Amino acid sequence: MKNSFAYLGPKGTFTEAAFLQMPIAQGAELIPAESVREALNLVRSGKVFGALVPIENSVEGSVATTLDELGHGDSLEIIDEIAIPVEFALLAKPGVSISDIKRIATHPHAHAQCVDWLHKNIPGVHVLPAMSTAAAAEELSVGANYDAAICSVAAAKHYGLESLAKGIGDSDTAWTRFVLVSKPGHAQPSTGNDKTTLSLFMHRNQPGALLNILTEFAVRGVDLSRLESRPTKQQLGDYFFSLDCVGHIDDENLGDALIELRQICADVKFLGSYPRHDNASTHGEVIDVAKSNVDPQTWLENLRKRND
Repeated sequence: MKNSFAYLGPKGTFTEAAFLQMPIAQGAELIPAESVREALNLVRSGKVFGALVPIENSVEGSVATTLDELGHGDSLEIIDEIAIPVEFALLAKPGVSISDIKRIATHPHAHAQCVDWLHKNIPGVHVLPAMSTAAAAEELSVGANYDAAICSVAAAKHYGLESLAKGIGDSDTAWTRFVLVSKPGHAQPSTGNDKTTLSLFMHRNQPGALLNILTEFAVRGVDLSRLESRPTKQQLGDYFFSLDCVGHIDDENLGDALIELRQICADVKFLGSYPRHDNASTHGEVIDVAKSNVDPQTWLENLRKRND
């Protein structure tokens, strides 16, 4: 079990491609799972040591299923991460041409990253959701009710399909980040370049709740690299905060922040401290957003004119 891992399958997914780049995968038994939930439940049940699942991409944002599965249920901890560039291809059975395509299947995140290309090249095509990009290819190969699949080029050889078009993503700098998750108790030592993931649950929704959380990080110089809200599934308008921060739980400033957060939150779910491998670009540069040259007062006045 120590050397077995699950991943979002089937064969040919970007998750598998990412896993094969990780040293821990060498000589390991890799088990494809039909969904993120199934992969994580294999870890919870003790059938595998860990699971690799997607958590966010640079175009569509976070993978909600992964955030929710980590935020709820039996605790799991992230022990490592990897980010890889992703390139999408349009696959079909031999003999099919682009002009024949009326229906396509793929994962919703892949669809979102190829919208412009589809609009320009196959206008009006109907896109069906699949559990993963490779699952769409696998079902197509055995006779699905659609004509093509959007997935990785590697999936073509797994399922006997042909690539009709490559590089169909709307961004040529698309990256996806994956996290390796295991049961608690396998924490990684500090490397000096780490990330910590948390889920924070408030007592109630009230003015300043998020500010109180942010203040605990800000006053200690802890940088947040991701912050978003997700529904608690209790009632409409009730949310918890999912976040990544730079640093390790053994760092004094982050430890102090966690102590204070434990006092002001109903629950603080620690989801792991692990080595950081998600540079903002291929060379790690920070991308600056250009500042508007319109002064704030003029900007506000222009907004108000819409109601005149």
